Amino acid sequence: MKNTIKKLQLQTKEANAYLLQCPTEELLFRRAAGKWSKKEILGHLIDSAIYNLQRFTEIQVMEQPYVYRRYLQNELVIANNYQDADLQDLLNVWLSLNKRIEHMMAIQTEQTLAYEIVMEDEERISLHFLMTDYVDHMAHHLKAIL
Repeated sequence: MKNTIKKLQLQTKEANAYLLQCPTEELLFRRAAGKWSKKEILGHLIDSAIYNLQRFTEIQVMEQPYVYRRYLQNELVIANNYQDADLQDLLNVWLSLNKRIEHMMAIQTEQTLAYEIVMEDEERISLHFLMTDYVDHMAHHLKAIL
């Protein structure tokens, strides 16, 4: 988990530095109809952090196996109006959520990392996989930003 935490820290640091100097026009630009702008991708990463922090926390106290719940990512980006939100506010929320996620990752044991999660398609994964996948998912979206 240490490598996953380091990767998360590096990604958030790099993205924060880039976004703070990125021209507004570039942050708001949508390369096609129905595609997210860089600012909206950041908003999606906020939503992802919110949902995953809740998952990482709930699995500690809920009946096992934990049942994974999806969220409506496109609808949340629209509902939160990330395109018109203040960039510094978005960055503050995103960085704070990821600090909490780092903490959750750091306090896991071999036992808790093995907790089972049932996905929508009945596939079974571990908390370790979900935490690692969260960071990989972020890296995928940050490629579109950076």
